[in-house]
Amino acid sequence: MPRTGDQIQNVRTGQRMTFQVTAEESDGALVRFDSYNLPGSFEPVHVHPEQEQSDEVLSGALVFVVGGKEIRLGPGDRNVIPAGTPHSFRNEGPEEAHSVAEFRPALRIAECFETLFALAQRGDLNSQGMPSLLQLALSGPAFGREMRLPSPPWFIQRLALAPLAPLARLRGLRPTYRLEPVGTGVAKQK
Repeated sequence: MPRTGDQIQNVRTGQRMTFQVTAEESDGALVRFDSYNLPGSFEPVHVHPEQEQSDEVLSGALVFVVGGKEIRLGPGDRNVIPAGTPHSFRNEGPEEAHSVAEFRPALRIAECFETLFALAQRGDLNSQGMPSLLQLALSGPAFGREMRLPSPPWFIQRLALAPLAPLARLRGLRPTYRLEPVGTGVAKQK
């Protein structure tokens, strides 16, 4: 799990996160990290069902689509996304965007991002940033409090994915993956 000062990178998008405050340091209250997003990078629509997310742009620009509404942020602008609100974001600008993101409560969001970035490093995300159905059968329930698809409803997602979990395990997949700090190599299974 990332610690303060650790940097992780999504090789699919080039996004980097440097952790400022971790769940352990805040007694589970929050996770805060610097986020760096390259021009053209995007994240698919998702929802944090139990967490409020806030983002403050320090340099560059980000476009958020929150609950279907487009919100453009530049330096000094801040956006708060209530728990349970579908959203996505992208960098349409010509330069890298630097923002500070915060998630309250922390839950296991840092481990969730680390797993997604490790899957990207392994080449196990599609061009839209989504893992396979077999991987979702394991990682979806593991991080269901932190991040999930906005539809269909969660209970239907769980019902549909549950029969795939044994096959996923037989194929050697795991719910979580670890990354080495940026520049040191290969993702490791937990």
